[in-house]
Amino acid sequence: MTGQPKVVSAQFVLAVPSLIEAQAYWCGVLGFEALESPDGWLFLSLDGYRVMLGECADDLAPAALGSHSYFGYFTLEDVDAYAAAILARGAIVLSGPADKRWGMRELGVATPAGHRMMFAKRLD
Repeated sequence: MTGQPKVVSAQFVLAVPSLIEAQAYWCGVLGFEALESPDGWLFLSLDGYRVMLGECADDLAPAALGSHSYFGYFTLEDVDAYAAAILARGAIVLSGPADKRWGMRELGVATPAGHRMMFAKRLD
């Protein structure tokens, strides 16, 4: 093989102050599935896309990172249905869903720890 190797998967790795609180929100509100995880970690999946949460109770809170607390952009088939579902379960919605000039309909969401992510759908 020559050149750059092919990426076969990617995962987000985030620090959280409490795995118990994180699991309640990520699974109960955002709809992620908890996977088998080693001690000190919570591995999650949403339609096969993975997030790894590591418990770091004494680290800087993600909310203190400002704009750097944005970590992911998830493209969905139906962002409006997802927004309705997670709003009904108490999601922290920062913006949207709203159409953007770059051809996406976006929904900004936060976690109680302060991580922020975007869920979106390509406008047709």
